[in-house]
Amino acid sequence: MRITRMDIESTCGTRFAVIERKRGSDRITVTLLTPATPNGREHTFPARGHEDQRFSMAELVQTTIDGHRGTNSMIHDYLRELERFAD
Repeated sequence: MRITRMDIESTCGTRFAVIERKRGSDRITVTLLTPATPNGREHTFPARGHEDQRFSMAELVQTTIDGHRGTNSMIHDYLRELERFAD
């Protein structure tokens, strides 16, 4: 089994994150959509190594989806989802 895409929606339904990794790609793409950025902001980072970049992206996704800076455990919830796409 291979996960290629995951959509995450905020509880209020106005903020979204789309996590993708295309077959053969060595990069993970996260697109963040909010009312302020309806066309989305795209972020890419390496799928292998670079744990610090994945954690930073998890922080950004958590802040965007939840609407506030969260605790470490909240950030790790999003990090676990990003890890599904890593090597």
